[in-house]
Amino acid sequence: MTIDTLVAFFELHQIMWVVAALFIINLTITGIEIVLDFFTSKERRWKDTMANMVIFVAHQVIEKTAFASLGFVALLPFFYLSPLSIPMTVWTWILALLAADFTYYWMHRLEHEHRILWASHSVHHSSKDYNYTVGFRLSLVEGFFEWAFLIPMILIGFNPFQAIVGLVLVAQYQHWVHTERVTKLGWLDEVFNTPSVHRVHHGSNHQYLDKNYGGILMIWDKIFGTFAREEEKVVYGLTEDINTNNPVKIIFIEFGNIWRDVKKCRTMGDRLRIIFGGLSWRPSYFDSETGSQDGPKT
Repeated sequence: MTIDTLVAFFELHQIMWVVAALFIINLTITGIEIVLDFFTSKERRWKDTMANMVIFVAHQVIEKTAFASLGFVALLPFFYLSPLSIPMTVWTWILALLAADFTYYWMHRLEHEHRILWASHSVHHSSKDYNYTVGFRLSLVEGFFEWAFLIPMILIGFNPFQAIVGLVLVAQYQHWVHTERVTKLGWLDEVFNTPSVHRVHHGSNHQYLDKNYGGILMIWDKIFGTFAREEEKVVYGLTEDINTNNPVKIIFIEFGNIWRDVKKCRTMGDRLRIIFGGLSWRPSYFDSETGSQDGPKT
């Protein structure tokens, strides 16, 4: 399969109609929720909502530039090196979606466990609100590295187009779960990522920290011991609030926190562990003036 053929798929393949339809649906339900919240006077931090929309527009601008093809280009060497090849059929698209969902679970989990990854992903968790605009509150940095998590899919035979679109579909599915307007859904909450399940994931309550990483299916969380049900009222946001609605600060504040801690480190080993280690780790010589020993988590 040639590069030109793969590129053409992004414009001509019929599954792109599904991607486009989901995008329109997500925009529509976001607009409906905003109108409902306004006319029903539901509590909402409107400056937070505006910040989310600014970040969303910035995302759309970046996706229309050369940066959008970074992941595709980076995956091509692995595609041509792999001796395996999976044809694109209805059944392999189902398999690709399942593989992408499994990939998403581990990508998402690692983004919560390693500080340099959390620096970008924490953007999505830093809002104290929980509504559909939070689904658009995504770091502008994640796209520069998340493609790397698709390498295993490429090596087992999926082409870059199928792997990327599979992950995009997993991400687009999740938009509808960012709302308080949908209550618990019974057995569906045990099988799929639903609003109730994902509210838990966005909670800063101790019992909800680092739970429910799944994209579409909850089977991965149940297998790997990270599943939790919505019980007590969810408190949204980080354990340490960033206290800003400035989109630039929202996106880059944790990178600044990492750099602050790196400058205080005495050894290269400590610097590397600050950057790539767990969120809460700090050297023992950090005194109380350096801040909390617990890094911002969700």
